[in-house]
Amino acid sequence: MNTKPLICFGQQPCGFFPRRFLVAKFRTARRLQQEIGGEIVFFFHDSDHDPRETRTTLRDASTGHPVALNFAFENKLQRKFSPLHLKRVPAGWRESTARQLPAYVPARWVEAFRDNPAPTVAEFCLEMYRRMGLLEGIRVVRSSDSALRSAACEVADYFVDVPHGGEIVRARYAAGTLRLHEGGNVFIDLPPVPFGREQISPTRDTRLRWMQSVLHCTHYIAGAGEQKYLNMAETPEVTFSIRDAIDRSDEAYTDLPD
Repeated sequence: MNTKPLICFGQQPCGFFPRRFLVAKFRTARRLQQEIGGEIVFFFHDSDHDPRETRTTLRDASTGHPVALNFAFENKLQRKFSPLHLKRVPAGWRESTARQLPAYVPARWVEAFRDNPAPTVAEFCLEMYRRMGLLEGIRVVRSSDSALRSAACEVADYFVDVPHGGEIVRARYAAGTLRLHEGGNVFIDLPPVPFGREQISPTRDTRLRWMQSVLHCTHYIAGAGEQKYLNMAETPEVTFSIRDAIDRSDEAYTDLPD
């Protein structure tokens, strides 16, 4: 167990320029570190598969009007069901998007975006956060890490990364069946295949205990949405803090550093 504070917060890749609520979590963690010391860990939940997570809302520098941009995807199956750490950045997307960015972000971030070589959606987002200086002095732990998955505790509700249709998809495991959710009450049942713990990632409701079984954090910074579903009683050893407020929390952060 930790003998010094370990301050943690988690987030899926949330835009190639991070949403402002994520920046608020970074700031809250740094403020808390100044108060109590210790280490900061960013739990990067790149196992999520929802393509809406990486939608990036920018504002036109001239008119102030918002525009939503996102990654392109190589095929429908990959877009809907592959985990973010395996969704590939298709050829041409980086260049075509970079041509649009001068209307929305400072030139420094346009160059950082254009030169980002990351091959997958999750890695591209993480590299942008790094280039924007957000990760300085912070340890990043990824939910896609097979060593982390193998070391984590067992949970009753989880997803499994399995091959399907030429891609790796993230299927929900329920009642002995691997299922893809098409929407509404429509599901695709996949044929049974053997799988190991290194293929498992938690659901929203089991993520905290799964993460904590490996990280053993002493403090956790929760976002506005997390407060509604986190079962804090599962981890009584953790002190929970609410992230600092920030305006336009769901929009992208593109400010230049002071």
